[in-house]
Amino acid sequence: MDLAYLRAHPEHLPTFLIHQRIRETPVHRGVTSASRLTLDDGTSLFAKSWPDGPAPEGMFAAEAAGLRWLRGAGAVPVPEIIVSLPELIAMEWVEPGEAGRQAAELFGRGLAALHRSGAETFGAPWPGWIGPLPLDNTPSGGPWSSWFAERRLLPHLRASADRGALSGSDIAVVEQILKTIARYGVEEPPSRIHGDLWPGNLLWGADGRGWLVDPAAHGGHRETDLATLSLFGGVPHLDVILGAYRAEWPLADGWERRVPLHQLHLLLVHTAAFGSGFRGAVRAAADAVLRG
Repeated sequence: MDLAYLRAHPEHLPTFLIHQRIRETPVHRGVTSASRLTLDDGTSLFAKSWPDGPAPEGMFAAEAAGLRWLRGAGAVPVPEIIVSLPELIAMEWVEPGEAGRQAAELFGRGLAALHRSGAETFGAPWPGWIGPLPLDNTPSGGPWSSWFAERRLLPHLRASADRGALSGSDIAVVEQILKTIARYGVEEPPSRIHGDLWPGNLLWGADGRGWLVDPAAHGGHRETDLATLSLFGGVPHLDVILGAYRAEWPLADGWERRVPLHQLHLLLVHTAAFGSGFRGAVRAAADAVLRG
């Protein structure tokens, strides 16, 4: 099987994998099983499947739709989707490289252009997923603050509470933010955002560019992508990325104070998906929001 054949017959990929007709090398990547596929013509692809049984319905379709939507802006490197099936997804392989200041500057400018390409509404036309969890992408005209509270924070707060990942006090603090969220955010029209842009989803390529992978893409607030880049240790050269971004598209005054608000969604996703190990981070972000 070469790339031309696979493009013409993507539905055949699972059969070739089952019968070991394609060289498959496991690689580590998040909540899914991931591997590097080497085709007969030497082409490498990155493939993901669900580790135990069928994948959650619509998960890989959502990822493929998001990657195509981001790639369609032509603003920042995004892998091309080669195969999108209910049970797996395969895309262009990006050879990993080192993060450098020049790559960071290019990425910052490109991210601003991506965001500026916009979205028709908050949310997206496809049902969303973020990591192993569904994401409510029901299109909405906004305003952003109420949409963010109802479609992003509240569902994952409830899921976190249901699994006992947050204390009663933690829940009460986040609920206070939900009731008063208009005080803390700045309203903007929807931007075309990655939606899950923690440092692990920015892949530094050997070509000297930063590539976007594993999106939960939708129309959202551009500050959300920028805020999550600083989570979990932060991306290399974050100061360069932010400087290049702001040179292309300045941020509203006080954006630094709003970082915890925008981080709160992804932190709640982590307590909902992985448990109380992220409880302290949720509480710290929520307290910072209320302090303003």
